[in-house]
Amino acid sequence: MIEVRNLTKTYFVSKRERKKNKMKNEYVRAVENVSFSVRPGEIYALLGPNGAGKTTTLRCMSTLIKPSSGEIIIDGFDVQNDSESVRENISFLTNELKLDEHFSADYTMKFFGGLRNMLPEQIDLRKNYLFDIFGIEGFKNKQISDFSTGMKQKLGIAVSLLNDPEVIIFDEPTNGLDILTAKTVTDYLLDMKEQGKTIIISTHVMRVAEKLSDRIGILIGGHLIIEGTLKEILEKTETETLDDAFFALYEKFGDDNG
Repeated sequence: MIEVRNLTKTYFVSKRERKKNKMKNEYVRAVENVSFSVRPGEIYALLGPNGAGKTTTLRCMSTLIKPSSGEIIIDGFDVQNDSESVRENISFLTNELKLDEHFSADYTMKFFGGLRNMLPEQIDLRKNYLFDIFGIEGFKNKQISDFSTGMKQKLGIAVSLLNDPEVIIFDEPTNGLDILTAKTVTDYLLDMKEQGKTIIISTHVMRVAEKLSDRIGILIGGHLIIEGTLKEILEKTETETLDDAFFALYEKFGDDNG
């Protein structure tokens, strides 16, 4: 279970950056009073344009950055007061994950499994399972430097899922992937949903949100403008497609919150 309550994250902007970007204020709010929940066995999609606050929200949830105010509870643990327990129960995937290209895929999994204090037999069991799912088995002894972009992304996902977490947090899970690799990832997320995992993803791709999510929250300018099932959002916006709903909301709220 994920509960986000009145999350606000404010950043200080240096004088140089303010001058460069022609900004007046010393502080900028990346997200403001954002609240939502995600239940086990559910995929929740945060949808929004670049700069909407999606990644900031997920990083706060993943304990990578501290909220300025508000509360985030993941599987009963507070991200600020019990961040270590939160990290033990989540998987966080970002495109910024960097793997040592001198390592093989096999060694990489053993290395990260060791960091998570997993037993060798536990590592091997999960490694073999994930390598089979993502088609890495035939490449396990090759250096990562020889991997394609898609293969590196799949290995990054395998690394992030090594501890078999109950909560999965993915920032743009299909960004930059070819169509076959993207399908492998989305199919796996749907399988994890069937296993009762709690899953939240961020995306700016409408079809990904439509295919995967049980509920959608649309962020614009750091504000959660609307949330609900696809059907509920279409009814509230009096539109027929998610694209139309998004653009109608952006036209209404984009200038005010951007």
